[in-house]
Amino acid sequence: MSTLGEPKPKLEKKPVKFSNLLLGAGLNMFEVTTLGQPLEVVKTTMAANRGDGFTAALARVWSRGGVFGYYQGLIPWAWIEASTKGAVLLFVASEAEYYAKSFGASDFVSGVSGGMAGGVAQAYATMGFCTCMKTVEITKHKIAAKGVKPPGTFETFMDIYRKEGIRGINRGVNAVAIRQTTNWGSRFGLSRLAESGIRRFTGKETGERLTSFEKILASGLGGGLSAWNQPIEVIRVEMQSKTVDPNRPANLTVGKTLNYIYSNNGIKGLYRGVTPRIGLGVWQTICMVALGDMAKEAVEKLTGDKVTAKH
Repeated sequence: MSTLGEPKPKLEKKPVKFSNLLLGAGLNMFEVTTLGQPLEVVKTTMAANRGDGFTAALARVWSRGGVFGYYQGLIPWAWIEASTKGAVLLFVASEAEYYAKSFGASDFVSGVSGGMAGGVAQAYATMGFCTCMKTVEITKHKIAAKGVKPPGTFETFMDIYRKEGIRGINRGVNAVAIRQTTNWGSRFGLSRLAESGIRRFTGKETGERLTSFEKILASGLGGGLSAWNQPIEVIRVEMQSKTVDPNRPANLTVGKTLNYIYSNNGIKGLYRGVTPRIGLGVWQTICMVALGDMAKEAVEKLTGDKVTAKH
């Protein structure tokens, strides 16, 4: 039993180390350059062409350049996003988690709060314009289908910037923010829930270390189940798409886009692309967990600094 005079443990802010940022950027770059971008392209193609099933989307992507069609938007937009979003998340989540704890929040609540705040910051700082330009790259090929040669990547970027300014290249950023904050909040919570179940099943309830397979299973379940918010991802793609539809409302907002998709494609349309999205969540988990320990050792040797980030 604690006494009234017993001092509270000192609350310390987690340092954001260069080694942590390097580890996060390296793992994200590997993830997106391997299977990450192909799954992203298929997911975006299905969300933009809501009449397509999974195999039809694969064929559509292949028709845009074979294997290279699956890597549209990788350079530079996906690489910019992958190399910066981890740093933004770590900085903001660390601050948010610290202040949540200073107001008396539990470790679980402060962790979720930090992740959600970091997710919002990711959207507005770096992911907004990157996801917009990736979507433009993927969907502008509908122009090519009409016999018009689509402009290059930077030509497209400058054309949007000249016509619509910062707002144009960040189109759909509010939807990205909603997706990121619900992603991180639910992924954290669901992963912890799955981990608790695994501990009970394996008899490791007293804090024993989980095996790599058990960590992948817990994080994979959290990542896969967090695809429940796929409707906001479909809304995001529609808002950023370069398709021209006379029936689509001008100046799309999240609400207008939701109504437009639902009226044309129903509930099923709002969940288009959920299969590759689940696959993407599982692949991200494998990269972060299975390869994380090897990458951690390599970064520590390179920088001489102990990595403290969890992966």
